[in-house]
Amino acid sequence: MPWDCKELVVMRTQRSNWLTPTNSRLCLASTLILCAILSYANPMRASETNSAAAKAINAFGIDLLRKTGKPNANVLISPYSIQSAMAMAYAGADGVTRDEMARVLHYPKDEGELDRSFAELRRMLEREAKESAARSEARKKYGDTNDPVTLSIANRLFGQSGYDFRAPFLALLKDSYDAPFEPMDFIGGASAATGRINGWVENQTHGHIRGIIPDGVLNSLTRLVLVNAVYLKAPWGEKFSVSLTKSGAFHLTEGKGVKVPMMNRTDDFPYAKGKGFSMVKLPYSGYKLWFLIILPDKLDGLAEAEPKLSPMAIAEANWQMHEVTLQMPRLRLEPEPLALSQTLQALGMKTAFDKPPGSANFDRMAPRRPNDYLLLSEVFHKTFLKLDEEGTEAAAATAMVAMAMGIHEEPKRVEMKVDHPFLFAIQHAGTGTLLFLGRVADPR
Repeated sequence: MPWDCKELVVMRTQRSNWLTPTNSRLCLASTLILCAILSYANPMRASETNSAAAKAINAFGIDLLRKTGKPNANVLISPYSIQSAMAMAYAGADGVTRDEMARVLHYPKDEGELDRSFAELRRMLEREAKESAARSEARKKYGDTNDPVTLSIANRLFGQSGYDFRAPFLALLKDSYDAPFEPMDFIGGASAATGRINGWVENQTHGHIRGIIPDGVLNSLTRLVLVNAVYLKAPWGEKFSVSLTKSGAFHLTEGKGVKVPMMNRTDDFPYAKGKGFSMVKLPYSGYKLWFLIILPDKLDGLAEAEPKLSPMAIAEANWQMHEVTLQMPRLRLEPEPLALSQTLQALGMKTAFDKPPGSANFDRMAPRRPNDYLLLSEVFHKTFLKLDEEGTEAAAATAMVAMAMGIHEEPKRVEMKVDHPFLFAIQHAGTGTLLFLGRVADPR
């Protein structure tokens, strides 16, 4: 059962300072296009995942994880980033295209609920980052150098100058998604437009995501590029000691072992058991973000455990505080950029990409005429993640191109040896939204 606030105060008194943010010196830096997290003091109740944005981000993220990459390969996606871009495109969709997008993306029937929910989630994340900065600044008076959580979220529309975009569509994206419109000249300068958009993404992600749009993709038929970018920097709640990092074996899916640097730490963490897997949540500074590890019991159990992953399986697990002896590898994931159009079509979102020809309907975005209408041509997604003793650095970007035509008990002791393929996520405390979601088959 989750703890209430009174029980939390007792826990802070009885245990060592595991909840004291001032102990933190770790630095998490991440650049994403979409993101979210889980809570610490009060393990998230299922009702807290009821926001339309959180439910859509999480459900679609898990769908996409299962469709992305080979079963035995590393995967890293940012469900929040992808969904932020998708939600902006959905605001301009109509007819069958809108129905298909709603079904695939897990959107509610209430047209206003989704926009309100995404707006509130963005404001919540930004508000928590500001509060973290204020706390960090206040602590400097007492000689505390704890780094704050830094989080910035940016949306933007790069649209063809003079094209007949509908004013209500532009106003909705500006008001609900804080996505200003920047006029571009795709018709006369597609190469220059590519450079401008890529430069904007690189700047928003602090240089981690470069070349989100490949050369030659934009052309004289391009009318709109919707982009979402997020930058996150946060320290661990308490860092790993570098002196405890030792070379250890990580067992790959094929059964052979490889030597990798394994970090070690023993501390009190929320821990839960599922059918065939264990889960542990490692807090970042401020306890508004988690790094969630989902470790199969068997060395070769990833394929069996992954289908059991769901938002409710995480939220409704029997989370309890345990003294966990944790061993986990340093990570550096930089997968190849993803072009998601084929995957989205396979999930059932066909008419948005004008399949069959003439079926794309984005009439709410711009007037749809028989020989002049908008369609999605591609959705690009690029990510990066680095995890070590100092924290986590992660980045992601999503660009969408539209063309014309518990009760407290004394913690139990457990050992969690992350020495074989596993799943992970970075989540938001208040909503459970998935910021990052991935699979590690080989940490090298």
